[in-house]
Amino acid sequence: MSTSAESNLSRRRLLAATGAAGALAAGVSPASAAEGMHGGSAYTPGGGGGRVRTGFDRLAASGYRLLDGQRVGMVTNPTGVTADVRHIVDVMHPDDRVNLTAVFGPEHGFRGTAQAGGSEGRYDDPATGLPVFDTYQKSGQALADIFTESRVDTVVFDIQDAGARFYTYIWTLFDCMVAAVLAGKRVVVLDRPNPVTGRNAYGPVLDKAYATFVGREPIAQAHGMTVAELALLFNAEFVPSAAGRAADLEIVEMSGWRRDDFFDTTGLPWVPPSPNMPTPETALVYSGTCLFEGTNLSEGRGTTRPFELLGAEGIDRRWAEAAGDLDLPGVHFREAYFTPTFSKFQGKTVGGVQLHVHDRAAYDPVRTGIGLLVTAKRVWSGFAWREDKWIDKLTGSATVRTMIDDGADTDDVVRAWRERLAEFRAVRKKYLRYR
Repeated sequence: MSTSAESNLSRRRLLAATGAAGALAAGVSPASAAEGMHGGSAYTPGGGGGRVRTGFDRLAASGYRLLDGQRVGMVTNPTGVTADVRHIVDVMHPDDRVNLTAVFGPEHGFRGTAQAGGSEGRYDDPATGLPVFDTYQKSGQALADIFTESRVDTVVFDIQDAGARFYTYIWTLFDCMVAAVLAGKRVVVLDRPNPVTGRNAYGPVLDKAYATFVGREPIAQAHGMTVAELALLFNAEFVPSAAGRAADLEIVEMSGWRRDDFFDTTGLPWVPPSPNMPTPETALVYSGTCLFEGTNLSEGRGTTRPFELLGAEGIDRRWAEAAGDLDLPGVHFREAYFTPTFSKFQGKTVGGVQLHVHDRAAYDPVRTGIGLLVTAKRVWSGFAWREDKWIDKLTGSATVRTMIDDGADTDDVVRAWRERLAEFRAVRKKYLRYR
């Protein structure tokens, strides 16, 4: 058995054990839970007391009218929760007002048991009995065939995003929209907040020649949009060229969310959208410091502060000092030492920096990430890009890498993307739905 197959099997066993334990804790037999018996009490939105109501809460409050008469498939993961942290699939499944018949799991899986670059595979969910289909790294006709096999009429997307172009869930959304066109399915997107606000877009815009699953289409590195706004942009600007026509798309907006809202002001519960995105503070720095995935430095995976801690063997206080000398707005850099429990430098003590964002309104995550790359290369002789040039996929072109290699400073690199960023901001503005 391959390592991947063994991993998927162990995840299914974990899910089965979790499903049975959860059913017993709730006073329900595992058999009854798996049968997915209908007729339970309907979910009443508003139990969390927050100012912001998600797209799901508004859909549920309407009695799921938008889904009336449809066989529904949910594209979701552990972030698809209500204000009182019940999973939306567990809420919808026993409700006779909606006919939920399938679930589609993205990277990390529907129940979230897989690490980065993994998924849960195809299985039946122990808690509901629903078939769970694996969408990870599937697109085009292959994904359309999965939608056809599932026999759903409408594909509903509800996943918390992190606000960065290379966070893969937005491309799962895009791929699902394209596949829905090919399979003749309808798409409904339930909105959730951009956790780092929707004030503006930052960073380089993808060059299509560098398109991958961490960036399918030319949007900015920090896009400053919600998933529903992105769906509108995708459907008008990109889906027709990929699928032949636009998707049959409807969105359900949030209420109470403002463009300058950070996640901790919404009153909504934070559920880690992936194993290395434990807090909203992680999301705040992620669109800049994830660039270190393209280097031989640790991006903090295997620590309690991924993407806030960066380092490598041989780095000392000089990096924090050099980064501080850049006088980047809204952030301080602390000399830090840490020992990752997995990923790069597993079990080894490394030196580096910890980012401390003290003024998040002034903070520019992408410019900060570039400044850290520039200074790391200057103070540490061991600095290197990954041999596969992954940095080019993350930044969307070879420009950042080649400019830094040629000795450009932070402002030079930032100036290089300003024209294309201004063009994207103008396009983006047409699809914004909140003030």
